[in-house]
Amino acid sequence: MKLIVFSICKDEAETIGQVLDNIPKKINGIESMAKLVLSDGSTDNTAKIAEKHGAEVIVGIEQKGLAYRFQQALEVVLNKGADIAVNIDGDLQFDPKDIPKLVKPIVGGDADFVAADRFTDPRTGKRRKPENMPLNKYWANRIGSWAMGALSNYKFRDVTCGFRAYNKEAMLALNINGKYTYTQESFQILAKKRKGIASVPVEVKYFEGRESRVVTNFNQFLFGSALNILRAFRDFAPLRFFIYLGLIPFVLGLLFTGFVGWHWLETSRTSPYQLLGFIGVYLLSLGIIIWIIGVVADMLDRVLNNQEKILEESKRARYERNK
Repeated sequence: MKLIVFSICKDEAETIGQVLDNIPKKINGIESMAKLVLSDGSTDNTAKIAEKHGAEVIVGIEQKGLAYRFQQALEVVLNKGADIAVNIDGDLQFDPKDIPKLVKPIVGGDADFVAADRFTDPRTGKRRKPENMPLNKYWANRIGSWAMGALSNYKFRDVTCGFRAYNKEAMLALNINGKYTYTQESFQILAKKRKGIASVPVEVKYFEGRESRVVTNFNQFLFGSALNILRAFRDFAPLRFFIYLGLIPFVLGLLFTGFVGWHWLETSRTSPYQLLGFIGVYLLSLGIIIWIIGVVADMLDRVLNNQEKILEESKRARYERNK
């Protein structure tokens, strides 16, 4: 099996060399290994240092974000005929020596996709908040993991971690639509396609006072992540999405029209609540229209599933030819 370890970096000249040097030279089940660094608009010596430490480097002059660079990395990795890919941050937040832990379930055929879990202590198995992790990020991740699990009927521990392993089938299945981040959407896509998903508890370091260079605005990241979750829910479970969405106006409409109807039964007139009755009828109609849209979206989802299968097969054929 061929493994490629890649890292998406923005100004990580101080640490990328150590990350690359600490990648294990031998891993059970892996015959060949390679290193890849994608510089996302770095203005320091990230690219030069990465090359000195044995990595192939793709230099992005402009910062285009995680989602774009991740798709770019998958294309390069698949073109090079990798059976497994691991992505790891370039800031030493994660220990590259933990890579075999993520690769092991894939080599053993137990998983297609393995994500590191920052929130489970590797020694005790208990949930914990990593030391120095900002409280807002911790709770944002907890809520995001719960939401993604509820939407896909899986139980996820950590859906935004940047330390992950993929087999070839998982890489072919990943067609990311988000423009800001890929982390949550990856889980949703692979869960819908019934890929084997596993998590491995790992140690993580949060350096006090240090801010992410790839994610430069946490509020923007949080909003973008929430939007990606909603879009994924809409695209991958359209019937449920529109049923829940339609329930809001429909229930309000029932309450309004029910109140006006009760008043009419009691007094034989609708005044002074005619307007409330009209609003209730409007909300009932709106809820029904949203449900009709959901039925149409569910029908289109079947078409999308077929298109995804065609896209996967075309990608498989293209990368096989490029070997």
